[in-house]
Order: sequence, then C-alpha cells, then structure tokens
Amino acid sequence: MSRRRLLSGVQPSGKIHLGNYLGALRQFIDSQSDEGTERFLFIANYHALTSLSDRAIVREYSLEVARTYLAVGLDPERTLIFLQSDVPEVCELAWFLSTVTPMGLLERATSYKDKIARGLTPNHALFAYPVLQAADILIYDSHLVPVGRDQKQHIEMTRDMAIKFNATFGETFIVPEPQIQENLALIPGTDGQKMSKSYGNTIDLFDERKAMKAQISSIVTDSKGLDEPKDPDGCTVFQLYRYFATPDEIAEMAERYRAGGYGYGHAKMALLDKIQDYMAPYRERYRQLSDNPDRVIEVLREGAKKARAVARATTDRARDAVGML
Repeated sequence: MSRRRLLSGVQPSGKIHLGNYLGALRQFIDSQSDEGTERFLFIANYHALTSLSDRAIVREYSLEVARTYLAVGLDPERTLIFLQSDVPEVCELAWFLSTVTPMGLLERATSYKDKIARGLTPNHALFAYPVLQAADILIYDSHLVPVGRDQKQHIEMTRDMAIKFNATFGETFIVPEPQIQENLALIPGTDGQKMSKSYGNTIDLFDERKAMKAQISSIVTDSKGLDEPKDPDGCTVFQLYRYFATPDEIAEMAERYRAGGYGYGHAKMALLDKIQDYMAPYRERYRQLSDNPDRVIEVLREGAKKARAVARATTDRARDAVGML
C-alpha cells in the first residue's frame, strides 16, 4: 500500500509563536510516529515577499523558522524541511495553473480581502497568492493538507485548479484533501482574538522569563476583583493553561476560579511557570542551533534535494500535458 503524503508550509514573517506551535506544529511533530505518512514541510519564502522587502530580514526569518522547527522536535529523517525557493519549479507550475484559474476565483479569496483591509498594498503577487499556493501543494503530489477551518478555502481553490487542469489537459495532478484541525483557528492571543503576528497579540516560544512575563501579563481579562468568582471557560489565561497542565492541575485551577479569592494575576503567573518549564529543553536546543547555523542550512539543503526530485517529476508531467517540448 502506497504511503500518503502530508504537506504544510509557513511564511517566514517573524518568530514562531505559541499559536503556531499549539495550533499546527505540535500535531505535525506528533504525526512523525505514523509510518504510513510522508511529511513535507516547507518555509514559504516566495510568499513572504508579499509583505517583506528587506533581503536580510527574509533570510534571517527563513533560518529562524528552520531553527525553531528543529528545536521543538521535527526530525529531518522523518520530515522533509526545506525552503520553497530551493524548488524553483514551483513557479513554472504556478504559471501553468494560472492558465486555468478564473479571475472570479481569485477575486473571491477571503485572505486577499482581509490583507487589503489590514492595509497591505494590492499587487499581483498578493492577488495571485492562491495560485502559487496551489502549486506548492500539487507539485509534491500531496494527499493531505492540515488546515484550520478558516483556511479551508485555500484547499478548495487548489482542488478547483487541479480538477480544471486535469479536465483540460488530462490527468496530471492528485487532487488533495484538507485535513481539518479544529483547534488551528482557536488558539487565543493576548487580546482574545486568534493568536497571529498580524494582530500583534502573540507569545513567543523561546523568550526568557522576563520578556514572556510581559507578554502574558498583557493578556486581556474582565474586571472582576480578586475575591469574585470567575468563569474559567471564558478566560484566555485558562484556555492557554490547559495546553500545558495536567488534568488534575486544570481541574484545580478551574475550581479556584469558581471559588473566588484567586486573581487573574495568580493565573497568569501559573501559566508563565508552565510555559517556561515546558519550553526549557526546546529553548536550550534552539540556542545550540543558533550557534551552529551550518547545521540548519545542511538540513534545508538535504530536504530540498529530496523534495525537488518529487517536484521535477510532477512538473515534467505538467509540461508534457500542456505540450512543452
């Protein structure tokens, strides 16, 4: 029986934060025990150019993502980690896909509308982002793409492009399926919204205690006083605490909330302690990788070599399908 291929990617637009880790990365790490699945994880530095224009920052952020991946437990022997730009065939495939992509499909993209609403300058790269994203997925013969429900449209658009291409030029692409992970969209940030760099509400993974304390202290809560009973299920601090505490510790904190005499400041310090303890070994590994950038670059090169072999085979099929000599 052939193995399934699972693909995911992330833009290198800054430090990996707690929402990235809890929402997607931890599940990806856990999936490495599944011998029936191949895992491709790319760093989308082509996509990053839609919002970044400083070459030094693009490079540093790309290495930052790779360091973080390795530090938190991604094993390059079981997961291919590589830079999007090390597989330039993806740009050629995006052009082929663009010939079967209706303008109306791109105009309906909610991510484009959201980015424009947040003040990004409209340009072709931002508008055509879903086409390159579809090429990222299709070029590796991906079967599954883990996404939150709020990102499902991206996979639906990719499926539309693949089906239209196959109908126009003959069967060329595997049509991927979304692997919906409900909690991808639900990791709350310090303001209670989805944790995102775009909203400036993140908690960074590897910050030392003082810096992380400032972020956690800024978590928005209601105005209930120390002695008043509180609803744990409506509190961002408690929601985050649940990801790091044992069932007994979760039950104990919930009881303290409901009983009163337990302030949000107490809960925030308990959350800080949990995250700091949990991340301590990963933080040390991150320091080691920061001191050894050649190791990170080696992993990226080896991953790209294997990924590009798959990408070339897919691109050759597409070239043949459209009649390229």
